[in-house]
Amino acid sequence: MNGFDITIIGERINPGFKSTKALFDNSDIPGIQALAIRQAEAGASYLNVNIGARALTEPAFMAEVIRAIQAVVTLPLSFDFPSLAVQELCLECYDQARAAGQKPIVNSITEHRWEAMSLYQLRPFKVVVMASERMEAGAARGNKTAAEIASTAKRAALRLCRDHGMSMDDIFIDMSVSAIVADREGLNRATLDAIASIGADPELSGIHMMGGLSNVGQQLPAKAADGSDLKHCLENAFLTLAVPRGFDTVLGTPWRGYAPLPEDNYVLNAYRNFLGQSGTDALRAVRKLYRS
Repeated sequence: MNGFDITIIGERINPGFKSTKALFDNSDIPGIQALAIRQAEAGASYLNVNIGARALTEPAFMAEVIRAIQAVVTLPLSFDFPSLAVQELCLECYDQARAAGQKPIVNSITEHRWEAMSLYQLRPFKVVVMASERMEAGAARGNKTAAEIASTAKRAALRLCRDHGMSMDDIFIDMSVSAIVADREGLNRATLDAIASIGADPELSGIHMMGGLSNVGQQLPAKAADGSDLKHCLENAFLTLAVPRGFDTVLGTPWRGYAPLPEDNYVLNAYRNFLGQSGTDALRAVRKLYRS
């Protein structure tokens, strides 16, 4: 269930989840189909599909998984693989008619990994662009400031529109939500500021901004100092600040129950305090989330 006006890309068909990995290890097609159905019924608008290394070694299994998912749900799929060959196979197997005519998503490209766009002539698709890296002097560089993130996103989006005729509605910018436990450089703050900048840019009107939220609470205890579910509340704290700025899509678990936090929420205010810190002060602010 979703208390925000956001789109959810269901993340669970991924071997990063132990229960899903077991489905892949056992070639449990009915189990994979049940997982697809559960995410659809919980409110997902897309389903992300990643079967791990078997996509490279067993393309027939990859094709079987795609067809099996499309046999039981009518949602469009997002294909999450760095391999160009795997993406090509996924696009060839995808039945757009079974997804009510909706295009699939290719997840993802960067400025230095643009080759997936060569597949656009095979089948038009939507695309996820990673805004965390840029090309500079012929090399990939990590983005650390809001200006770097926003300018990379804009440059890539305008290139997609100019060179491939894509609409802004077909472009998702992955804002790369960072784990706060290791964030001494203000990356969370930079991401939120970049979201505001992109959301206010009239040339980017209609573009989508997204991210996977599970990183934000990585390596933190289960409970906040007030006894609440720390990781889940952090995800909602991020969304409470990001959605009004233009963030509109989550790669997440549809049944997580994303909802805005009230202004007096302990985790929301502790997260706000963290956003104003850097260096060792940021680490001390993180500890306040779970230490009384």
